[in-house]
Amino acid sequence: MVGFDKADDAGVYRLRDDLAIVQTVDFFTPIVDDPFVYGQIAALNSINDVWAMAGTPLTALAITCFPKKGVDVGVLGEIMRGGLETLNKYGVTLIGGHSVDSEQIMFGYSVTGVIDPGRIATNAGARAGDVIILTKPIGTGVISSGIKCAKASPEVAAKSVETMLTPGKYAAEAMREFEVKGATDVTGFALIGHAWEMARASNMSIQINAGAVPLLEGALELAAAGILTSGDKTNREYVGEDVEIDESLDKDLVKLLYDPQTAGGMLISISAAQAPKLLERLLENYPVAQIVGQVTDRAAYSVVVKQ
Repeated sequence: MVGFDKADDAGVYRLRDDLAIVQTVDFFTPIVDDPFVYGQIAALNSINDVWAMAGTPLTALAITCFPKKGVDVGVLGEIMRGGLETLNKYGVTLIGGHSVDSEQIMFGYSVTGVIDPGRIATNAGARAGDVIILTKPIGTGVISSGIKCAKASPEVAAKSVETMLTPGKYAAEAMREFEVKGATDVTGFALIGHAWEMARASNMSIQINAGAVPLLEGALELAAAGILTSGDKTNREYVGEDVEIDESLDKDLVKLLYDPQTAGGMLISISAAQAPKLLERLLENYPVAQIVGQVTDRAAYSVVVKQ
């Protein structure tokens, strides 16, 4: 029912008229110093892809890259303990996995869940007249870079971790309740990249109101200091010339709009009439959830970013 052709967060395969499976995989290098927390974030980042489709995650397979020599194996134990604790917390059963000897540490999961075939949220579900809601603030990419080069304060780092560990579970429940058809999570391709994918898949255009986008504390200052990830460049290349950005916008804020996120918030497209009630529901678990844009008929650019 859903494949890889429109850059959705997970694939969906129908088993019968009232049941489909939803599958995804994600893993990445360490983004925090604490191996236990890294495992937690990796697990939640993987599970979020199922929630982004409005599905319910059930099982997971661990994917581990870790060196046989040079790093205490206890570090791997802590990574896996953090991941397992998070899986268990959200009702996901670890049923196996695979590991390889690698100098570069990487960790994550392949996650399988179930979904109602009639209630799937995809990139192609945005419609003209919808508004766009973002559930969590952005800035985890630059803050992770700041952690690596000791430029992020403990307070800024802690707030970023707290945001990454806020699950998409409650957003998925709200999406099912309001029968949302258009949604994605904001991860590696950043807010602009994922909005672009949604606009392209839906054959619409999306206007982002940059001033309404919630930011993590300290993220703008780190961007201004040039503490960026390689994703700033690759995400700009990804969307190419199909994005129009107001020239009056703060250039450092624009950097954050291109900043790759880990375990980022949900980007939800819903009718303007239903948006206030959905936003009220989301605010119960996502305190800075905000309407950050709107969907229009297809125009010259897939994404337009304004003040």
